[in-house]
Amino acid sequence: MAAMHKAQDPDFAERVRASFDRQQAMALIGASMAVVEPGYTEIHLPHKAEITQQHGYIHGGVVGMIADSAAGYAASTLTAPETGVLTVEYKLNLLAPAEGDLLIAEGSVLRYGRTLIVTRAEVFAVQHGRKSMCALMQQTIMTVHGKKEHPR
Repeated sequence: MAAMHKAQDPDFAERVRASFDRQQAMALIGASMAVVEPGYTEIHLPHKAEITQQHGYIHGGVVGMIADSAAGYAASTLTAPETGVLTVEYKLNLLAPAEGDLLIAEGSVLRYGRTLIVTRAEVFAVQHGRKSMCALMQQTIMTVHGKKEHPR
């Protein structure tokens, strides 16, 4: 986990979980938000055939989806209630095939700024109780003001 951060919003966890629940892309792939702490979130994704590629591994694009959301929501835990976040860019290294019963994306904030937030995500594959890193991502987030989230 990254250095400890202080949330501006006392209701950050409820706000972040409600926002995650509005993400239809996460519902589509079967992901859930397991942990929400200041500057840190975890997204869990059980293995299912519908999200695999031709070799049976979870598709790299899906790995990127959960890394992007975990790190983005880590940033969102630190923002004021009326401030949204959008990904500006990310770099994803796929270190090993995403092979396992469960993927865990751990998102954390490296540097929090007024306009830009730098984050990272580590994605682990859990197989037979063993956790191994399969992807590493660094991301830049921008804060947005006055743009409401779409109701589900």
